[in-house]
Amino acid sequence: MSETATRESVGRLLEEALRELSAARSPAEVEAVRVRYLGRKGTLTGVLRQLGALPPDERAAIGQASNEARRRLEEALAAAEPSAASAKGPALDPTLPGRSPLAGAPHLLRIVEDEITEIFHGMGFSVALGPDVEDEYHNFEALNIPRGHPAREAHDTFFLGDEVVLRTHTSPVQIRVMKSGPPPVRCIFPGRVYRNEAIDASHAAEFHQVEVLYVDRGVTMADLKGCLGRFARELLGSGVRVRFRPSFFPFTEPSAEMDISCFLCGGSGCRVCKRSGWIELLGCGMVHPAVFENVGYDPKEWTGYAAGVGIDRLAMLKYGVPDIRLFLENDLRILRQFR
Repeated sequence: MSETATRESVGRLLEEALRELSAARSPAEVEAVRVRYLGRKGTLTGVLRQLGALPPDERAAIGQASNEARRRLEEALAAAEPSAASAKGPALDPTLPGRSPLAGAPHLLRIVEDEITEIFHGMGFSVALGPDVEDEYHNFEALNIPRGHPAREAHDTFFLGDEVVLRTHTSPVQIRVMKSGPPPVRCIFPGRVYRNEAIDASHAAEFHQVEVLYVDRGVTMADLKGCLGRFARELLGSGVRVRFRPSFFPFTEPSAEMDISCFLCGGSGCRVCKRSGWIELLGCGMVHPAVFENVGYDPKEWTGYAAGVGIDRLAMLKYGVPDIRLFLENDLRILRQFR
């Protein structure tokens, strides 16, 4: 390679690079020119790397020409970048109003759960949480639901293995709290629960509950009625009336269902209350003596009440949500209504 031919090659490379650079119309095209000629494997970079192989009498002149070409190309690249960026569109106008970021908000179920928690906090209840995956003892047997009971069948319960289930209620947390220490106990237990049910507008395979437990000496059904009546009035309005109907649950005796007067029609009858004037709200009762025995409490010394209410059902009633599936579908049209 002669000195004249190499200097001419360097000059042609520079002319070619400057011509491509003048045609660049975007930052990406400018960057492509830089990589093609000055990148690690670029054409001009390759010339500079070959200098060591040239005879000493040619190296200095060719090196000077190559470095000069590199300098001129770098200057042209620096000048081309702002003009290419401006070609993409108008410059930023600082006088334009800012764009507010999309603000998140609590989910409606979280809003209702927080309301319930605050109401029971005001009555002296604390909060306890437990695992979603439970053993059959805590989920069934300790709650007076023996083997062979229909509630333990596979068509009602999600079994994960031998004697391991997804909890069907938050009552197992009651058992864990009572076994952790002596009475008195005044606690609520919010959380997600799972039932092997057909999904429709009013039923879901996973939903949310809050359960209530109060254990002390001399606790009576009157205490239960007073507590739940106050809860209903604070959550749904001071004009709400309550009534209790006999029912059955394995872990309470006596047991009851609590209804509330329809807060939409005032009890005169409407579509929501099915023209009856009443809406079924929750199940409750006095803790069964067998449950106390399972946790080591003396049922002759201690009494208590328990109740459980579905958060999803309360949210549907209070906010007029027609389909329980809407809570878990993440449809922004629904979620944005409850900011």
